[in-house]
Amino acid sequence: MAFDAFALILAMLALGLLFARLRLFPEGAAHVLNLVVLYVCLPAAVLTFVPRLHLDPSLLGLMLTPWILMGAVYGLVAVAGRALKLARSEQAALLICVGFSNSSFIGYPMVRALLGDHALPYAVVYDQFGTFLMLSTLGIVILARYSGETPPGARQLALRVLKFPPLWALVFAVTLMPAAPPAWIASGLQRLADAMLPLVMLSVGLSIQLRLPRHELKPLAVGLALRLLVMPALAIPLSYAFGLRGQLFQVNVLESAMPTMITAAALAISHNLAPRLCAALTGYSIVLSLATLPVLAWLLPHLAP
Repeated sequence: MAFDAFALILAMLALGLLFARLRLFPEGAAHVLNLVVLYVCLPAAVLTFVPRLHLDPSLLGLMLTPWILMGAVYGLVAVAGRALKLARSEQAALLICVGFSNSSFIGYPMVRALLGDHALPYAVVYDQFGTFLMLSTLGIVILARYSGETPPGARQLALRVLKFPPLWALVFAVTLMPAAPPAWIASGLQRLADAMLPLVMLSVGLSIQLRLPRHELKPLAVGLALRLLVMPALAIPLSYAFGLRGQLFQVNVLESAMPTMITAAALAISHNLAPRLCAALTGYSIVLSLATLPVLAWLLPHLAP
């Protein structure tokens, strides 16, 4: 991992925590930063790196891994729920916070920092066709089921997917965007994509929550272990089974090891599904991932075929 990228991650996270403690930013500043990343930086990253990607059947493993891992999460959370006698809302929180990794907001900059620019197109495939599509369909159904709402229909789900800005950037990138655009366009997109890492980590620092009542410590520990340790451990044999090699293998495992998706946790909180647990899982998983991800990235070259 490039030392300068890791130093920037820690510095921006620390600044966010400091700014939040001093209340220098207005309420909702983290949400605004997330919108900038969603509507500007993520599409710029997609347009910069995806045109360099050569589409082939081997990418199918990247697309399917998040879905298969979610199936494993269902079983693991059910076992944990019975063993710990968790409330229905706590089981829902674990499903959401363990099942959906932060494969874009944190995944893109971390993959770039740990594996290099050439690995980012694979991270986009994992995120767009795996995590994002799953959250926009299965995730919405899970939230509706556990909150007592009526699950949305196929038309509503399709509209949610189509309204996601990076998806339009992805469509443009694989159809019309040249791999080598004019220098002024490439330079502008690169600068916008580079802004994603500091903005994301600043936003995380502003919004991170680490406090939790004692009775929710056990589900927190289970969730963190599943999200940061068990998911990448399961992704390794899956990657072998799909025949992934080199950077494909490394990206598939590393994206599976990302912390809890901030958007998924926010949706669970908005549906009143164990909000303190969701906030704590998000905060602690992000902080701990700053240690687990570099270690995993160091191991992956020794594991990849």
